[in-house]
Amino acid sequence: MTKILVADDEADLELLIRQKFRQKIRDQQYEFVFAINGKEAIEKLREHNDIDVLLSDINMPEMDGLTLLTNLSDVAPLTKAVMVSAYGDMDNIRSAMNKGAFDFVTKPVNFEDLELTIQKTIKYVSQLKDTLQAIKENNILKMYVDANVLQFMSTREYEQSLMVNESTEATVAFVDICGFTAISEKELPDAVVTLLNNYFDVMVKDIISQGGTIDKFMGDCVMAVFRGKYHLDRAIDAALQIKADIEALPVEYSFKPGVSIGINSGELISGNIGSAALKRLDYTVIGDVVNTAQRLQGIAGNGQILITEDAYQKVKVSFECVPLGKHSLKNKSAELMVYQVIK
Repeated sequence: MTKILVADDEADLELLIRQKFRQKIRDQQYEFVFAINGKEAIEKLREHNDIDVLLSDINMPEMDGLTLLTNLSDVAPLTKAVMVSAYGDMDNIRSAMNKGAFDFVTKPVNFEDLELTIQKTIKYVSQLKDTLQAIKENNILKMYVDANVLQFMSTREYEQSLMVNESTEATVAFVDICGFTAISEKELPDAVVTLLNNYFDVMVKDIISQGGTIDKFMGDCVMAVFRGKYHLDRAIDAALQIKADIEALPVEYSFKPGVSIGINSGELISGNIGSAALKRLDYTVIGDVVNTAQRLQGIAGNGQILITEDAYQKVKVSFECVPLGKHSLKNKSAELMVYQVIK
């Protein structure tokens, strides 16, 4: 639905517009908001931040249409104005255009012409919004992706690489902030998001320092993947550092941060998972190793880093671990021996 603001001091104009556009209004294609002068129009623009089109007279009390035009970009920069006035001489038209009017329609109004002008204006605003959204998304992308990667993404080689799936030896770590749901239920959203992002910054720094990559953020949990030489050792080093750094953070909003971590290592399948039809694919890793790491995190308590028997046998020379006994994990037919990494 397109919302249109009409600024005009003619008393019968509102009734006339509602009659002429009754079909569009009934079909919920248009919604009209009315103001009797430029001053009230500005108030309506501030009240309704989704107005796409402004139809404004020039000669109005308190604030005329040309003055309204000069203020429009400050109040509603994406709203485009069509001047509807009996003052159709070239001087008024040029003055309106110079002040930012998108188009000009003269009175008495030809409503077929007005309808075409409104449709043209709506199309322009829609294109403008799409362009701004694309710029915003591109700028966000630049925050996270190297310039060389962005250049590669525009090549045919990149398009073909999207279809490649492979098996790889790697380690997966799930790091969850313990008890964070409670604070999210009682604090303001801005405070919750700021605090969570601060915790994530600490985790990301420690993961990257050990050559890991962030696969995804899942609520208040991070999934990280470690590849290459000694990937299991580096994942555990990162986990120990995260635990220490998070526990060293100050108490905020009566919340003392801590983490529970599950780590597993082995053969993973990596590829683009998602819906091609929806054009939403997530390059990620899947498989039993990933599922087990997540299950280990699920049974880990505050401050615990849990690994499997197989992982323990690979790192027992390098890390101090204690056995926690066998545990039944979801979708596992047999119980698994679980170890806690101490240091």
